[in-house]
Amino acid sequence: MSKQGLLDSSVPYIPLPQNLNQQNVIFSPVYYHRPNQTNHYLRRGVIFAGVLLLLSATVLFFYPSDPILKLARIRLNHVGVNSSPKLTIDLSFSLTISVRNRDFFSLDYEKLVVSVGYRGKEFGVVNSEGGRVRARGRSYVNATLDLNGFEVVHDVIYLIEDWAKGVIPFDTTTKVNGVLGLCFLKIPLKAKVACEVSVNTRNQTIIRQDCHAQ
Repeated sequence: MSKQGLLDSSVPYIPLPQNLNQQNVIFSPVYYHRPNQTNHYLRRGVIFAGVLLLLSATVLFFYPSDPILKLARIRLNHVGVNSSPKLTIDLSFSLTISVRNRDFFSLDYEKLVVSVGYRGKEFGVVNSEGGRVRARGRSYVNATLDLNGFEVVHDVIYLIEDWAKGVIPFDTTTKVNGVLGLCFLKIPLKAKVACEVSVNTRNQTIIRQDCHAQ
């Protein structure tokens, strides 16, 4: 086919650009969005509140607390009232005291003091030996209180009436002072429990006891 035949073709002629290697480049600006200051402060506030709450919970969890005393067992050995030549009382109690340490550190106590009285007047006191209660542990201490020939000066009339009824209400108080071993710190702790013990003088038994921490 000749060159003329090509020119006479029905296909339209489209001229080509002169510079085929020329490229068109379009530049678009880049926009940087500044972070929202409100969201930033809000996020920091939430983090700070969470850390503060966690720290407060940790302090409350490990904060030293006083031990818990409980009269685990009490037994009446003997009780008697003598009217001649003076009004005196003979009394003997055997007690078992439970000392519970709620802290995460050991508790050392020098002694445990048990006292017994009648209508708010103290009759006698007994001291037990000291010891150590392990962290989150419990220890039992035995103590025996003996009163022989204790002269009753106050509330004589009430004591005679209670003896005639066959029931005498006694008051027992147990106290402990200890030191919590927290690394190099020594934190003093103390506890006290009071009990009202009603004694049957006829069969020499305890018919009721009511204790509460103080």
